[in-house]
Amino acid sequence: MQPPSEPMQQPSEPQSPHAYPAHWEADVVLRDGGTARIRPITTEDAGRLVSFYEQVSDESKYYRFFAPYPRLSDKDVRRFTHHDYVDRVGLAVTVAGEFIATVRYDRIDEHGRPASGDADEAEVAFLVQDAHQGRGVASALLEHIAAVARERGIRRFAAEVLPNNNKMIKVFTDAGYTQKRSFEDGVVRLEFDLEPTEASLAVQRAREQRAEARSVQRLLAPASVAVIGVGRRPGGVGRTVLQDLVRGGFTGRVYAVNPAFAAQAPGTATEPSALEGVPAVASLDAVDEPIDLAVIAVPAGQVPATVAQCGEKGVRGLVVLSAGYAESGPEGRERQRELVRQARSYGMRLIGPNAFGVLNTAPDLRLNASLAPELPAAGRIGLFTQSGGIGIALLAGLHRRGAGLSSFVSAGNRSDVSGNDVLQYWYDDPRTDVVLMYLESIGNPRKFTRLARRTALAKPLVVVQGARHGGVAPAGHAVPGTRLPHATVSALLRQAGVIRVDTVTELVDVGLLLAGQPLPTGPRVGILGNSESLGLLTYDACLAQGLRPQRPLDLTTSATPADFRAALARALADDRCDAVVVTAIPWVREGGAASREDLAAALREATAAGPAKPVVVVAVELGGLAEALSAATRTAPGREQAGPRTEPGHPDARTEPGQEHTAPVPQPEPSAGEPTADLAIPTYPAAERAARALGEAWAYAQWRREAAEPGKVPELERIDEKAADELIEAAGRAHTESGGFELDAATTAALLGRYGIEVTGSHPAGEESATVEAAAHMGYPVALKATAPHLRHRPDLGAVRLDLANEEQLRAAHRELTVHFGKGEESRLVVQPMVPRGVDTVLRAAVDPGVGAVLSFGLAGAPSQLLGDTAHRLIPVTDRDAAALIRSIRTAPLLFGWRGSDPVDTRALEELLQRLSRLLDDHPQIVAVDLEPVIVAHEGAHVLSARVRLAPPPVRDDLGPRTLPPY
Repeated sequence: MQPPSEPMQQPSEPQSPHAYPAHWEADVVLRDGGTARIRPITTEDAGRLVSFYEQVSDESKYYRFFAPYPRLSDKDVRRFTHHDYVDRVGLAVTVAGEFIATVRYDRIDEHGRPASGDADEAEVAFLVQDAHQGRGVASALLEHIAAVARERGIRRFAAEVLPNNNKMIKVFTDAGYTQKRSFEDGVVRLEFDLEPTEASLAVQRAREQRAEARSVQRLLAPASVAVIGVGRRPGGVGRTVLQDLVRGGFTGRVYAVNPAFAAQAPGTATEPSALEGVPAVASLDAVDEPIDLAVIAVPAGQVPATVAQCGEKGVRGLVVLSAGYAESGPEGRERQRELVRQARSYGMRLIGPNAFGVLNTAPDLRLNASLAPELPAAGRIGLFTQSGGIGIALLAGLHRRGAGLSSFVSAGNRSDVSGNDVLQYWYDDPRTDVVLMYLESIGNPRKFTRLARRTALAKPLVVVQGARHGGVAPAGHAVPGTRLPHATVSALLRQAGVIRVDTVTELVDVGLLLAGQPLPTGPRVGILGNSESLGLLTYDACLAQGLRPQRPLDLTTSATPADFRAALARALADDRCDAVVVTAIPWVREGGAASREDLAAALREATAAGPAKPVVVVAVELGGLAEALSAATRTAPGREQAGPRTEPGHPDARTEPGQEHTAPVPQPEPSAGEPTADLAIPTYPAAERAARALGEAWAYAQWRREAAEPGKVPELERIDEKAADELIEAAGRAHTESGGFELDAATTAALLGRYGIEVTGSHPAGEESATVEAAAHMGYPVALKATAPHLRHRPDLGAVRLDLANEEQLRAAHRELTVHFGKGEESRLVVQPMVPRGVDTVLRAAVDPGVGAVLSFGLAGAPSQLLGDTAHRLIPVTDRDAAALIRSIRTAPLLFGWRGSDPVDTRALEELLQRLSRLLDDHPQIVAVDLEPVIVAHEGAHVLSARVRLAPPPVRDDLGPRTLPPY
């Protein structure tokens, strides 16, 4: 049975001059993890409204109408279903097509009478079915009706509530809006502004986290599982998943479902009453208890009927293994949209389709609802993949190296549940200390960046991204477009604390270190082992990762496990060492080789007895050592850290390039009663892999320390936001281009000037005599340059003449450039006053539809462009962001006195970056700004050329009410 169809367009009966606002429709996740749909109420909803009202208790009706109100009259029904979508708006929450809650606002004037037009206040009232109270329905409805009201020019809500209606009062008071409360005539009157505040946004995001985490928990921790599509004979996807569930020791109840089971005559020998030791039934109707999770492994054509059966049964979540969806073309894409719509209409979250499955190793659960042949060992790593093949490889790699998992999700086409949802779950999952993700696309980059930063503040998040250079999303993935190159996206993710790696091998390498060892408190690395050559290779590899290795200690090939133990203990006790790399090759000595187990025991003993510092092993041809070292009872982030240390000359956030941050890194405290010594020591077959993992751990440790004091967005003088708004509005009235336009030079300079960004003046230099006159007015020396698009910012073409000290030199330069590059529009010559010499830089800001406003910085010139030596930060930038931005490019030493040159005014450069950030943050209509070149001199930063582009800003999906991605 399909749920009743929902209106998706303007209803047939005219009810308003305003079109049906389809963009108000949204799916939401409720507090208990179930889903519901919010949409405008239409004239076609009369029957649904009456049925809904009949299921509301008398007490709830009394709270809504302040009097007994057993039923709705025809006049009531008409009133509550006829809206103009401006002054009178009603929204409904639906599950399976039926109403479970409603909200309505009516615009009122200052006297509380019905109003229209300029009145900016409305009276709001809610009604939630008793069976659905406590699920966060009213809170979600308040977010959506408030967004609708703001869109229609309403700035304030008023609500009258009976004093003992504590649930409704709490909905309003907990929302985080600025409120005023009064009590008159036995009624509580609440008034609150609808402008979002920091508090309301924090409340909204906290509710989003809890709801989405709960929705994933329902999928990963079911009490009962039905596998639908199980064949009678071994083999096939459904039967395989059933076997995996049973063999993995799932502690809940399992049912095998296949409609074909009903085709057998009852009582015949071939009728399967059980498969793999669990009940076998023809449909879910034959199951007498609730089903939490259904794993669907039927052909795509049979999935809709199967989902309907699950919805009618009240199944809480689906894992769809079936293929034939968006990955197969346009028809499959439409089939996938319908699958998501159908699942959500019943309140179910969905993993897949085309998924590999889910795992949860919790000892009291042991869920293997996947195609993995065995349940991995329990551990502290959470693993998410968008590819079944990569998921298989990662599971095998982690198992081979002795790492355990807390849980695993392979999302397939990720039509509903995505990496963002799983991050919400792992953020406060006590069984997950490290998160590993393989992503082929990021459906909501803004949200992912926000969630990644919050997660990285609590536990390491390591990401490898596939399909990053193809320019298109993988088949089956619907994602917003982005104009940013992969290098920029990678830099922004690192800014959010994400540990970005390039291969799945590196994903495992880094994950093993973070899951087995504490974070380093500095970059200094001790190296010891029984091979001088391997030690030297490790030394070079550490240098390449930005670490500071010490001279390798060669224990010689005759070293015994006791020698390793003693050397490692000394290294760990050395205050000049922050981490240790142990290198080992097979022994060559009389009496045979010591056992791998003896060496592993020696290293573990030394590590357990010493200060908490990361230890890694590079083992060449020492089979069995990795397995012996991999046993662990917990992961590193909870391990107690060495005490803080200080050294003379340690810089603050303004550290110049080449200097190290060595302040202690904040670490979580170990949980009470948990061991801190019995940790897995990761082993690597090559020095380069160990150094890369250690380098990433140190970079993450630095980020954690700096993120603990994130900086602030400073208050700047000489900013006139209102005047800038007026300039932008005037420019918009003068242009009718729908796709945006570029400001002329004068307006650009004026707009930037409103934010304290002075652009060095210039004068057209088409005619020689006019050029000489302009230069005389400016004062010598001057510069003459060509600004035609094909010549702009191309110093290699020689279209610039600098330090022209007098009229004679200026005339000669003008004639020379005219001869070489043409007259008038061919060259577009301009004359400018000279500014002090310094370093040529480029500052850019642009709004990307996927990630938002991005600030970029680099040095001017072809070498920086060829090397891609540009740094990026999300807007708004803090003072620390600006300082880090100019120090993060490889050519940054040129700003700080490289090879004896004078350092330039980096403080002025930082301030310029902050002003540019503030400009875009205040004015979303500004979609691109280029400042090139900016000469940073010994004193001051001088903008010689600027371009500004205005356009309608991309729609932001991170500031409105909570919604699930549309299908």
